[in-house]
Amino acid sequence: MRSLPARLTVAALCLAALPAAHARTLAEAKASGTLKIATSADFEPFNYLRGGSPAGFEVDLGEAVAHRLGLQVQWVVRPFDGLLRDLAERPQEIDLVIASHAITSTRQQSADFSTPHYCTGGVILTRAGGPLTSKTLAGKNLGAEAGSTYFGFLRKLPFQKTVQVYPSSQAAIQAVATGQVDAIATDRFAALDALKTFPKAKLVVGDTLWKEQIGMAFAKGNDDLRQAVNTALKQLVQDGTYTKLSRQYFGQDIGC
Repeated sequence: MRSLPARLTVAALCLAALPAAHARTLAEAKASGTLKIATSADFEPFNYLRGGSPAGFEVDLGEAVAHRLGLQVQWVVRPFDGLLRDLAERPQEIDLVIASHAITSTRQQSADFSTPHYCTGGVILTRAGGPLTSKTLAGKNLGAEAGSTYFGFLRKLPFQKTVQVYPSSQAAIQAVATGQVDAIATDRFAALDALKTFPKAKLVVGDTLWKEQIGMAFAKGNDDLRQAVNTALKQLVQDGTYTKLSRQYFGQDIGC
């Protein structure tokens, strides 16, 4: 769903080749009593700020995972397009990232991922009468969040178009809702939420462009912590906690 921008791809590959800084192990996290979870807090309803504090589906899920591990969450909020870089360069500050990162082969070179904590897809979001398919995006003024797979998709379309880059998902959605762009590419669930947020804009969800598995990111080689989180996720699915959270935010189970 959301990925490193093209200009950072080379940097990500270089980071993978550098000696990794020491990430906190599961034992060290338990000794401290805290789990340092980073998010971007800019991708409602998955992660956003409410009253100055992180909120949303992924925030609640992160809290539930930490509770399973017997830990308290120390939230770290940073811009989306720098999260994986910070995880690789300063892993003592971040134990894991939960910010709707699609699991891609490029990302797996610089970070390890949990089992997917939800599945989604990229879609076109436009106003009534706007382009609904990838082919009809030709010649249009388009928008996407910086650092997202959506931006990468639009940029690579093999025809002339203009692509505006926005600092957050909300900014991109607001741009199409207010007519600044003809359409944007974004997450399916974020698009559905936008229909409720901007009812007067007469927004329409177009084609599903591709499917994605979304995971939590860990510093390379931090296997004990990653496996413990995977176990906690499995338990949350088995005891119904995951389904309850999913239905609370989306009215359906969004698991894979």
